[in-house]
Amino acid sequence: MKEVLLISVFMKRTLVLLCLWFFIWFPLEAFCSTGNTSSSSNPKVINIGALFTLNSVIGGATKPALLAAIDDVNSSPNILNGIELKLILRDTNCSGFIGTMEALQLMESDIVVAIGPQSSGIAHVISHVVNELHVPLLSFGATDPTLAYLQFPYFLRTTHSDYFQMYAIADVLDYYGWREVIAIFVDDDYGRNGISVLGDALAKKRAKISYKASFSPEDPESKINDLLVEVNLMESRVFVVHVNPDTGLNIFSVAKRLNMMSGGYVWIATDWLPSYLDSREAVDPSTMNLLQGVVALRRYIPDTNLKKRFISRWKNLKDKGSTGPGGFNSYALYAYDSVWLAAHALEVFLSEGGNLSFSNDPKLRDTNGTTLHLSLLRVFNGGQQLLQTLLRMNFSGVSGQIQFNQQRDLIHPAFDVLNIGGTGTHRIGYWSNYSHLSIVPPESLYTKPPNISSSSQHLYGVKWPGETSKVPRGWVFPNNGQPLRIAVPNRVGYKEFVSKDNSPQGVKGYCIDVFEAAINLLPYAVPHTYMLFGDGNRNPNYDEIVSQVAQNKYDAAVGDITIVMNRTKIVDFTQPYMESGLVVVAPVKEAKSSPWAFLKPFTKEMWFVTAALFLFVGVVVWILEHRINHEFRGPPRQQLITIFWRKHGEHFGTFGADHMAVCRSDYQFKLHG
Repeated sequence: MKEVLLISVFMKRTLVLLCLWFFIWFPLEAFCSTGNTSSSSNPKVINIGALFTLNSVIGGATKPALLAAIDDVNSSPNILNGIELKLILRDTNCSGFIGTMEALQLMESDIVVAIGPQSSGIAHVISHVVNELHVPLLSFGATDPTLAYLQFPYFLRTTHSDYFQMYAIADVLDYYGWREVIAIFVDDDYGRNGISVLGDALAKKRAKISYKASFSPEDPESKINDLLVEVNLMESRVFVVHVNPDTGLNIFSVAKRLNMMSGGYVWIATDWLPSYLDSREAVDPSTMNLLQGVVALRRYIPDTNLKKRFISRWKNLKDKGSTGPGGFNSYALYAYDSVWLAAHALEVFLSEGGNLSFSNDPKLRDTNGTTLHLSLLRVFNGGQQLLQTLLRMNFSGVSGQIQFNQQRDLIHPAFDVLNIGGTGTHRIGYWSNYSHLSIVPPESLYTKPPNISSSSQHLYGVKWPGETSKVPRGWVFPNNGQPLRIAVPNRVGYKEFVSKDNSPQGVKGYCIDVFEAAINLLPYAVPHTYMLFGDGNRNPNYDEIVSQVAQNKYDAAVGDITIVMNRTKIVDFTQPYMESGLVVVAPVKEAKSSPWAFLKPFTKEMWFVTAALFLFVGVVVWILEHRINHEFRGPPRQQLITIFWRKHGEHFGTFGADHMAVCRSDYQFKLHG
């Protein structure tokens, strides 16, 4: 019996020791986790994804920059405490459909941050995916201004929006005094929305886009040729080109053949053109010949030591130029900083107790035999916390200061204003959202009060198309416009005013000279043609000329047309610019002065009635006063004098008393009021 008790006690002690050992070696999370959630409180590897078009100007610079950033983060002992970042690349191949499929496959890898894409159109689609799965999307190249955080809360732009670039272009146009421009843009989200913002920016400058010329990236050169021929017939000679860097050069190639890169034309390109030129180590001279005189904008990046060290490493970076046609450009810096932004945010996220866990989304399930495997897409539980951590980041990167404002835009947006000439580009100034156009670097202005007055805006001189330093007028007489039809009376006499002529103009005279002088004072073109009215053998009917202007058979009439009442009812006249010479003659009778002139305002009858009333009142006064007032007694002559004197005095005294009463009343009113 004792042996049985000893064995039982021994087994109980052994069971307790096994339970303690089990709880020590197996974490509590293993019991608390469910089949719908996976987590890792102390991961060794963190997956981040990247989506962009590898075989492109931007993609050729982005891939080596991303890989270099991953290597730098993983080799640095000062960040993530030994946790490895693993980059998973996906090629969107410039296709919204392929980009969506690649994004879904990327999300199956349980990534916590996605970097890219470069295309604004693909970013619109992918943003819906990351919103559903709570994965922050850091885009270094999607510059469409409509990619706003209100609609896409998990979209975070690590470059500057085209909103600022379009306002920079509007300031450049306003600086040179151009009021109408023609926009040439690629017909996608990137092109349409950017030009829409440009229209809003120009409206604030009292300017406008006179015509929007769009084309598809897949259009052949023949369609581009037809497009440029159409805009070349219009009045404006200022063109803003907002296209993709991979196909945008075709615009200037066709424009060169159409002689649209000569004097009088103005070409302004957005940052796609400097990105293309910067990615070429040696630009072909024939390419530079196409771009002479073009003004372009490039995203401004301060010349810091970090930037200089990164550029010096560029030639030694692995996979440099192997996936795309381009080399280094500014997008490589933004992509590099995007990785470091994710690394810094993840370090803070983990230090604050963030958990890299994922859970199944009940809304994503495979039904009706589908093979999309939607159940493999899991929601990142810490996505919202990581997003807020990203927004709080503040550090210096190779592209400048990485810090976001309340609108989730990078602070201090700025651009270089470049002029292409000779064998390269020349900086003619800067634009910043702080002080607009200047010839000093933007960072030197941030410590001063902002000044955007017109007198503070400055740029260096520009070599315009046609090798001229004179600022182009920006407009010409349009070839496709309908000229004004000006009716001119073909009269017989007084030909000094207007008459037929054998010159190309067809008419001459004083009225024609005045009209031409007024046309030349206008700041815009007014094409017009003169049309004679009448056969020249007899004077035409001027009422008929005015009537036909009112009926829109003519747009206006110029000549010695008299302004009369019935004509002003149907047409508008200018101010008279010459005298008619007609006068009205009437006899004038000389008036002689007389001492009795004061009697002329009243007729004889009026004077008689006034005298009769005077006598009547005097008699009434005498009757009333005769019995009680001794002054009305005495000889008849004395009483008659008293009547006249008292009547006049009482009348005057009554008037004075009334007047004084009014004055006193008014004075009392003022005192009490």
